[in-house]
Amino acid sequence: MPSIAISPAQKSLPSPALRRYAWGVLIYFVAVILWGTLVRATGSGAGCGDHWPLCNGTVIQHAPGTNTLIEFTHRITSGLSFFAVVGLLIWTFAGSVRGHLARALAVVSVALTLVEALLGALLVKLGYTAQSQAPGRPAFLALHLANTLLLLAAITLTAHLLSRQHGYLRSQIRLVAPFSAAVAVLAVMVVGVTGSLAALGDTLFPASSLGTAFSQDFSPTSGWLVRWRWTHPAVAFLASLFLIWILVRAAQRNAHWDNRRLSALVLVLLASVYTLGLVDVFLLAPVWVQLIHLLATDSLWAALVVLTARLTLQPADQEARNTE
Repeated sequence: MPSIAISPAQKSLPSPALRRYAWGVLIYFVAVILWGTLVRATGSGAGCGDHWPLCNGTVIQHAPGTNTLIEFTHRITSGLSFFAVVGLLIWTFAGSVRGHLARALAVVSVALTLVEALLGALLVKLGYTAQSQAPGRPAFLALHLANTLLLLAAITLTAHLLSRQHGYLRSQIRLVAPFSAAVAVLAVMVVGVTGSLAALGDTLFPASSLGTAFSQDFSPTSGWLVRWRWTHPAVAFLASLFLIWILVRAAQRNAHWDNRRLSALVLVLLASVYTLGLVDVFLLAPVWVQLIHLLATDSLWAALVVLTARLTLQPADQEARNTE
C-alpha cells in the first residue's frame, strides 16, 4: 500500500485531539457562565455566605439548602474551569510550533481566568450578591461581564487559530481594517454589559406586569438601574449596524476561505437573540428565558469573534487557499 506524503506545513499543524479539546473548553466555559447566571437570577449568590473560596467556612456541606447547592456548584465548576484552561495552555505550547498565535491567546485565556476568579471573589467578599442594592454592585457586575466576554473571545480565538491551516503564525498574517473590527466588537461588548445591568434590574426590582415594568422604566421614583434598562435595546440596535458592516465585508470575495456559512450562522443567532430579548420582556424575565437568551448571546459572540478573526487576521500569502 503506497504511503501518503505529509508536507512540512501539515506536520506543523496541531493535532485533531488538541483542536477538539480547545473547542470543548469553550463549551465548558459557556456552561459555567450559564450556571453563574442561574446564581444571579435565583438570588443564590449568598448561598455560601461571605466565605471564599470555602462555602460557609467548610468544604463539605451538611444538609445544604437550594441556594447553597446552586452557589457551591458554581464555585466547583468555576474552579475546574481554571484547570481546563491551564491544560489548554500547556497542550497548546506542547502541540504547536513556535510563533503560533494560539500560544499568545492561551496565555491571555489563563490571565483572564485568574481575573475572573478575583472579580468573583470580590463580589462575594464585598457582599454584592443576592438582593444587595449596594451602589458599587452594578459597576462590579459590568466589569465582571466585560472580563467574561474577553475571556470567551480569547478561548474562542485559541480554538479557531488551532484549527487553521493557514495564517496561524505571527510572521504569516496581515491585518485588514483592525481598528474598525475592534470598534464593532467593542460595540457588541457594550450590548452585553448593558444587558447584564438590565438583568440585574429585573432581579432586584421585579415587575408584576408588563405595564408596571414600563412605568418603572420612566418613573422618577425608580432607581437609576431600572430607569436605564432602555439603554440595552437602544445600544443593541446601534450595535446591529456594526454587525451589518461585518456581514457585508464577509459577503465579499475572500482569497482564503468562504465565510458564507459562518455569516448565515451569525444572522440566525442575531435573530434568535433579538427574538428571545422580546420574549424576555413580555414574559417579565423568567429564569429559563434568561438562560436561553444568554446561551444564544454567548453563541453569537463566539461566532462573531471567529468571523471577525477571519476578516481581520488574514494569511499574508495572497495565493494561499484554505478549505476551512
